Amino acid sequence: MSYLIKPKEYHAVLDLQQTEMGIKRIKDFFQQNLSSELRLRRITAPLFVLKGMGINDDLNGVERAVNFPIKDMGDQCAEIVHSLAKWKRLTLADYHIHEGFGIYTDMNAIRADEELGNLHSLYVDQWDWERAMSPNDRNLDFLKEVVNRIYSAMVRTEYLVYEAFPAITPILPNEIKFIHSEELLQRYPTLSTKERENEITKEYGAVFIIGIGGALSNGKPHDGRAPDYDDWTTTSENGFKGLNGDLIVWNPVLNQGMELSSMGIRVNQEVLSEQLRIADQETRKDLYFHKRLLNGELPQSIGGGIGQSRLCMFYLRKAHIGEIQAGLWPCEMRKEAEALGMPLI
Repeated sequence: MSYLIKPKEYHAVLDLQQTEMGIKRIKDFFQQNLSSELRLRRITAPLFVLKGMGINDDLNGVERAVNFPIKDMGDQCAEIVHSLAKWKRLTLADYHIHEGFGIYTDMNAIRADEELGNLHSLYVDQWDWERAMSPNDRNLDFLKEVVNRIYSAMVRTEYLVYEAFPAITPILPNEIKFIHSEELLQRYPTLSTKERENEITKEYGAVFIIGIGGALSNGKPHDGRAPDYDDWTTTSENGFKGLNGDLIVWNPVLNQGMELSSMGIRVNQEVLSEQLRIADQETRKDLYFHKRLLNGELPQSIGGGIGQSRLCMFYLRKAHIGEIQAGLWPCEMRKEAEALGMPLI
């Protein structure tokens, strides 16, 4: 079901031409900084993968992938990617990427089951990245170090936007706040997940919420995660679990928190087996990706995705992602958005 947030007295700071120039500057500058911070090299990525190999990202495990038969391959079925979480790890192994170095790519996806709105569209564009790491770095300190490096690139990019468009003043704090999802639950026990995110992000401006996917003390996860890429079961500190998380910033236009990145240290053999057991998906062990991981053929890695259109939407102070990317929208939403001063491309 689509849903439109209607900000009060919204007025786009930039016109269409300025917006396109801003998008170009942001994308060029940020990916260069991301590459330098994490020592990543750019590679080419697929738009689709073969179904039934366990390579496609299952997100929360319920979203349907767009698929089609391939005539010249005996009508084998291909799936449009949801993201490249597992494909990237295979690529680290096949490209023989050394520890401390990694890859990034422009990931384009179609998510047909997405609930359309200001922050969600059918088309997903993000920088997917993956970095080989030492198994000895499977700890919270290493995760935080990588998050801080990514956040530093975000802060520098916001200043670049300010230099180009002085009407857009920087709002990101110099440092990002880290908090575990269990701590967040204990802090706001009566609020929903989204409400908790909004409260903490409004207070600190930028937050990394640790531990996404495992059940909290109320019996529910903060949010869903597939069991076969991020580690959401390893005990990190203070008895809390999870070596992954979401990076969220406060969006003053929409007056709410806005997720810009999801990332984490990836599962090893033991964690994969445990999380498949918890998720009741142990049959996945027979799939191509899972076999290679369980056989010790894949490097330990950390990785994630950073939304390109969302990043541009935040920096350029847009109220709807459709002001950044061309897409399909319900007719009523398009009309309402136009009336509210946010024409959808």
